[in-house]
Amino acid sequence: MIDAKTEVRIRQDLTLVALGKSPADLVLSVGRLLDVATRTWRDDQEIVIKGERIAYVGPAGSWRGEAQGREARPGLMAVPGLGEVHKHIESSHLTPEWEAALVLPHGNTWTCEASHEFSNVRGSRTLEFWLAARAAGSPLKIFPLPGSAVPPTAYEHGGGWFGYDEQAAFLKDSLMLAGLDEVMDWPAVWDPRNPSYERLWGMIEATFEQRGVIEGHAAGLRDLPAINAFAAAGLSSDHEAWTPEEFWDKLGHGLFMELRPHSMPQIIKGLLERGLADWSQVAFATDDRSASETLQKGATDYNVRLAIESGLAPEIAIQCVTINPARHMRLTPWVGSLAAGRFADIVFLSDLEAFRIEEVWADGRQVSRGGACIAPVPRIDWPDWARNTVDIGEPVTAADFAIAAEPGRETMQAAVLKPFFWEENFLTYELPVADGEVQRDSGRNVTKFSIVDRYSGRKSVSRMFWAGTGPRDPDCALASSLAHDKHNIWCVGSSDEAMARAVNALAEIGGGWALVRANEVVATVRYEIAGLMSCRSATELDAEMQALYREGEKIEWMFEPSSSPRWWAGFPERLAFATLTCAPWRWVLVAPGQNAPEGFVNVATGETHPVVW
Repeated sequence: MIDAKTEVRIRQDLTLVALGKSPADLVLSVGRLLDVATRTWRDDQEIVIKGERIAYVGPAGSWRGEAQGREARPGLMAVPGLGEVHKHIESSHLTPEWEAALVLPHGNTWTCEASHEFSNVRGSRTLEFWLAARAAGSPLKIFPLPGSAVPPTAYEHGGGWFGYDEQAAFLKDSLMLAGLDEVMDWPAVWDPRNPSYERLWGMIEATFEQRGVIEGHAAGLRDLPAINAFAAAGLSSDHEAWTPEEFWDKLGHGLFMELRPHSMPQIIKGLLERGLADWSQVAFATDDRSASETLQKGATDYNVRLAIESGLAPEIAIQCVTINPARHMRLTPWVGSLAAGRFADIVFLSDLEAFRIEEVWADGRQVSRGGACIAPVPRIDWPDWARNTVDIGEPVTAADFAIAAEPGRETMQAAVLKPFFWEENFLTYELPVADGEVQRDSGRNVTKFSIVDRYSGRKSVSRMFWAGTGPRDPDCALASSLAHDKHNIWCVGSSDEAMARAVNALAEIGGGWALVRANEVVATVRYEIAGLMSCRSATELDAEMQALYREGEKIEWMFEPSSSPRWWAGFPERLAFATLTCAPWRWVLVAPGQNAPEGFVNVATGETHPVVW
């Protein structure tokens, strides 16, 4: 943990160690060392370590003091511990101590946690949750950024509400906090009439007062007036650029750009073609990556390898995950470089071009060897406030998902959405009526989608029709408590009874995933912590996910293309992201509330509309 008084004592000691007047714990000799500040390699260097920190770096034999121990890695290259400029640890679906065990062997020693996911579930416990693993001895440094999107819009409600007072208190409470998590509700930033305007600007004001970093989320903002307005608002960064042109325009107009892997090859090629020489305003961001995907691809090391494969010099790629994000987040006294005063976080490489990691050190001790974590995982008995977060009230029934028709009608007009539907207006379908209820139409790929409020305990359900998603087979449903960013329960299904079974199964396990086929629950995945994460190893969690995928393959899933190129056919796992309400979304389905009684609302304008008429 970092606090001012302890920091002074540590640095007083480090000063004497650096001068050789006080003993060190370890002198670590390395064959080559990358100075990320100058992007140059130094041969035959030594790193002097005292406690968890570096006290001295210089040519081998140049330090004049005494040490308790000495080790050498003559055939390896040393680079700083890798950092995440923007990541939702919740999207790994592991609690922080198990996230550390997963990512440390991949070189990750510090993470800027974009915390609005957990904060939307248990907002008042945000700092307590994110600092618990480090306090228990985890080598992973987590620098939380409380979320601006708590709630995501004025049309949502639930487990957290942050404004000026909350943000000011968070920033004063701990030096581990880096600033304000991504400001996502762009209409609420620029429009004084928006009901979230005062709340968001209050959080921005509190962050300026403490000289914190205000992270942005400029999805869909591509014209120059909007980009300039975004920067003028004090929003310092964006991780949502999809094309080289968009990335270049935002980079050239004052934004720190955080590049995600799915756009990386195309954007790096475009930046190199444009002759970008100074990459100091660029970092690589994982954003969202599940434990299963990390086991398959890697963590930040995967981002570095992909950048190198895309044509970027290895040294620049390493800067983009070390000194660049540390500078942006104002964390350079502690992380981002192999220099005195910083945590002794070191990644040892045997092959630079392939970015092959042999060892990782964190806090002055080795934590991985040959891709395996050798650091002990702290045992944390997460309390009830972290575990008991799904409260739908009494069990739901099929009747809770029915959409009533007007008496005497044979058809009704219905508002219909698709996943990642970013158009100005919703779709309108004429749907059949039977037994007094509006029906699905699988022949046109139309099924039912719902949001179940998991915070109020009032069995509050919104429902409407969606196209191009969900099961085509009868009596099937999929439900999850992973529903960015509010994380109510979503459910899609081919019958109301199957939907009720899926939601009830999910509530019983405390969150995660539930799959119903032929009206029987055939697979569940447990996210018992906040309905978002599980307190176990990545391999254990992945085994449950693979079982879910195998059962999902037995169902025929509807599919139609939508606005996002990342919406694809098959098991619709990405429906977890289709519940977002930030720009560029307009018409969305949220849990019923005061500002959206049926849950169907245009989050850009506040307009509501019936789901059938």
